[in-house]
Amino acid sequence: MNKKDMVDVLVVGAGPAGLISAGFAAQAGVSVLVLEKRKKPGEKLAITGGGRCNITNELGLKSKREFLAKYGDAAPFLHSVFARFSVADTVSFFEKLGLPTVVQARGRMFPKSEKATDVREVLLNFAKSSGAEIVVSSPVRKIVKDKDGFSVKTTDEAYFTKSVILATGGLSGGKLGSKDGFEFLSDLGHTVYSPSADLTPLKSNEKFLKSLSGVSLSFMQLKFKQNGKTFLKKTGKILFTHFGISGPLVINSSHTVKEFLKKGKVEASINMFPDTSFEALDKRLVKLFTTSPNKQVKNSLSEILPKSLAEVILRRCNISFERKSHQILKEERKCILSQLTDFRIKIDSLMGYEHAIVADGGVDLKEIDTKTMQSKIIPGLFVVGDLLHINRPSGGYSLQLCWSTGAVAGRSSAEYVSVLEKS
Repeated sequence: MNKKDMVDVLVVGAGPAGLISAGFAAQAGVSVLVLEKRKKPGEKLAITGGGRCNITNELGLKSKREFLAKYGDAAPFLHSVFARFSVADTVSFFEKLGLPTVVQARGRMFPKSEKATDVREVLLNFAKSSGAEIVVSSPVRKIVKDKDGFSVKTTDEAYFTKSVILATGGLSGGKLGSKDGFEFLSDLGHTVYSPSADLTPLKSNEKFLKSLSGVSLSFMQLKFKQNGKTFLKKTGKILFTHFGISGPLVINSSHTVKEFLKKGKVEASINMFPDTSFEALDKRLVKLFTTSPNKQVKNSLSEILPKSLAEVILRRCNISFERKSHQILKEERKCILSQLTDFRIKIDSLMGYEHAIVADGGVDLKEIDTKTMQSKIIPGLFVVGDLLHINRPSGGYSLQLCWSTGAVAGRSSAEYVSVLEKS
């Protein structure tokens, strides 16, 4: 592409933020080129949410204030962005493209088909039908700003453009993660916070966890403690893995746990019967042991717990699996009760990028115009999605960030080009 063939808007990255920004920019009548380094657009999007794609969260339809609060310190920054493209706009956008949504647990909104590949396809069709050109297998190596616009160099080509939308995504998603955008931003003079895995399962080196891998507990109270004091308490589902603990409850606690790990050792405490008092649970155990007095204690406990978990608890209390239920002493029963209500696991760290749903880090929000997503340092440069230094929980908040910032950047980049041409 010669300089005389300069494209109006060049989007780096064909993920969710890149595709939606390309579509909205093209709809505004400017020429748009999308460069994607992988063989297919939206590869990470196609597997997100366990292949079901948690598009957004219903909370944004009920309370904008509560929804924004989920983004922590970034809430003031996102107020203008979400006012220009809200959760309601997102739902309407996909419905108009023939992809209705459905609300599930915790307000999570999925495509009715529950297929992430459907989300990718409608986005891809939206971008293309709007007029955007998408070139795959074209990894960008360097972005240079000059007085005429930008020079964007790939392995084999040099493209020239009036405006760039950086939509490369972050480091979450394992092999599909990318640090390219952070390097481009840094090279262009932006302040970039180093990324780290943020929303991830928690790692523990406790040996007994291997025997619990795959066990899930549906309604548990989970506390995190440091120096004997609880700093976080939540209730929900927990999944044991061979490397630690996982599940939405754990993952949404990981950012806070990460901050406390910097200060010292952290322990997780699980109450397996949070809606039952200690006394009532004790009576339940007594009844369990006396109803079948000759049954092995391992088998008795397995009536209220997964068998592998019952075995771990008995080991912790130094009780033989073969002991008869009627042989359990009061002190031993108290030990079992203690484990049922305060099952401790030492937490060593967060899992890495390969397990992360969200990785924090990215451009300093003070350097981005909240109304347009344009850089305050480099005119014509727009930054979207995971490249922004914003923490958020799982549950549709990451993709909503992509939809809102991408839509605003797409429209704003087209406006930028129009003003440029008139000047």
